[in-house]
Amino acid sequence: MKTFHVKGQLRLSSIHVGESLRNLDKYLPSTQVVIVTDENIKKYYKKDFPDVPVITIGTGEGIKTLSTVEAILKELINYSCDRTSFIVGIGGGIVCDITGFAASIFLRGINFGFVSTSLLSQVDASVGGKNGVNLESYKNMVGVFNQPEFVICDIDLLNTLPKKEISNGLAEIVKHALISDESMFDFIENNKQKALDLDYDTIFKLVSDSVNIKSQVVQQDEKEAGERRKLNFGHTIGHAIEKIEKAGHGRAVSMGMVAAARFSQARHLINQEAVSRICMLLEDLNLPTTLDYPAKDIISAAGKDKKKQGSDLFYVFLEQIGKAKVEKIGFDELNRFIASVFN
Repeated sequence: MKTFHVKGQLRLSSIHVGESLRNLDKYLPSTQVVIVTDENIKKYYKKDFPDVPVITIGTGEGIKTLSTVEAILKELINYSCDRTSFIVGIGGGIVCDITGFAASIFLRGINFGFVSTSLLSQVDASVGGKNGVNLESYKNMVGVFNQPEFVICDIDLLNTLPKKEISNGLAEIVKHALISDESMFDFIENNKQKALDLDYDTIFKLVSDSVNIKSQVVQQDEKEAGERRKLNFGHTIGHAIEKIEKAGHGRAVSMGMVAAARFSQARHLINQEAVSRICMLLEDLNLPTTLDYPAKDIISAAGKDKKKQGSDLFYVFLEQIGKAKVEKIGFDELNRFIASVFN
């Protein structure tokens, strides 16, 4: 097991990579505990839960709404929860996002933790303290920055994931390598089949390296005022694709990273060889790289990006594999680029 820390404004968050759901009890306070999970996780792993009340929600991006949060809050009231109560989200990114947000607003905030059950969540959603829900077509538009007390990344839980969810998680792992660590990118290239096959040592290293990168970035910039913006590499266009096609976050980010790499090439920051290398690795990880969407639809969806500031937004470019930079650009420049690479 490896443990990483993020010191947020409100608390120290500990991320335990390689810990087991079965050991959850030892991280829980002696006060009242309530678990939030989804139907699938409950079906597979309820036998390993502590003997505490369980609130069960649905699955899929469609339940990441304020109405789901309201239902959880009402359940917490029914269980007579108070400010000493503790909530644990056991699930993937959607469960963690919703649980963290509900805990952060219930009675003006109670403590919470996560057991992260998907690869995408272990390397992305459960780490860093972003909690929230969607509002209509606006992704993660309502939320808070608030660190969980702990995150348990149980590698063994990944064995029940569909193959496409492994690839979804690997997309975010590639992102971390692209923005921060060329040697990590080399490692993924050399161990891609082991990663797809969920070889324990390979996945443990990739999750640990990703959590290490993300925790260091968040430690410097908890509320995304500067350095943390680099974690959005591939996400501006990726989120736009995600609005159009419900293909999964990682698959959308894969296409967004290809677009960002090509945008970086158009600005003479990286060469065609680097773009080709990125595309080849993503394809080998069973991730899409073609940008086959109407430009007008991408432009419309990207215009709803929550990172915009008036007619500008912060965009993440690659200077080389393993090094990123953030620039404020105008939507007009972004839209011209989108029109040049999308149908």
